[in-house]
Amino acid sequence: MAKAKSLSVFQAGLLIAALVLVPVLLTLLFITPNSEIKERGMRALLPQQLKNTIIDSQVHLDAYAKELGELQARMMRLDAQSQRLAKLAGEKDKQVTNVNVKPKFDTKDTKPLMNLELDGRGGPLINARPMTEPDLQAAIAELTQAVDARDDSLSSIEAKILQQSVLKDMLPNGTPVSAAYNSSSYGWRIDPFTGGKAFHEGLDFPANTGTPIRAAADGIVSEADHTSDYGNIVKIEHGAGLETRYAHASKLLVSVGERVVKGQEVAEVGSTGRSTGPHLHYEIRLNGESLDPRKYLQN
Repeated sequence: MAKAKSLSVFQAGLLIAALVLVPVLLTLLFITPNSEIKERGMRALLPQQLKNTIIDSQVHLDAYAKELGELQARMMRLDAQSQRLAKLAGEKDKQVTNVNVKPKFDTKDTKPLMNLELDGRGGPLINARPMTEPDLQAAIAELTQAVDARDDSLSSIEAKILQQSVLKDMLPNGTPVSAAYNSSSYGWRIDPFTGGKAFHEGLDFPANTGTPIRAAADGIVSEADHTSDYGNIVKIEHGAGLETRYAHASKLLVSVGERVVKGQEVAEVGSTGRSTGPHLHYEIRLNGESLDPRKYLQN
């Protein structure tokens, strides 16, 4: 303490740097807001009308993305259906892609015909302009309508081919329950639980609990069990990849491995599983893929 000490140039530089940097670091740590606070602060400075516009734009983008996703899912189903049709029509070496398919079926010939035509487009570019939001909405609506029409057309053609193929004697064409079905229940619909769009792979027959459910064709029971989504369900194999499903039953009357005949009672209507009320959920599947049961029910 009695002797004075002197600092070297290096030590003096370190001391000055520390005196300058410590206040700066404290300021950044305690005073400068984080990125989220900054973002909220920037938004707070925006006019309310501009903030509403940004929110509305994001909502519209999300809605368009959802609709495009649904259309993509529909197109994938159409691709799979087109490939099934090609196999049934004998076009095993050709893979049917989702171009503008125009299938033709000759009812006088035992061999179905599948003619593919590409949708050619072109021409000079005149008065080009970007699509507006109404233009985009109209295009999505038009495409949705076209996909729906194509789906129904391919389902009808597939049913005709199956009804004239070697599988015609195995087709489940009996009415599974003495009740009318919901005409729009097969295909895309508003899901009763989520409120969003979802594909419904069967027909719904609203009926009182205990109404008899009958096999739509001869076959062997491959499953008679309870699942979380189907509830009490009976699955019957009819051969050549054909299968029928009878879901939401209140009571099962057959067991796995049992042979059943067309019209035999296999279960009773109920509301088990993912169901909003007593009804029969009925499906027809070919090699795991759902078919439109409306095309096979006898009038």
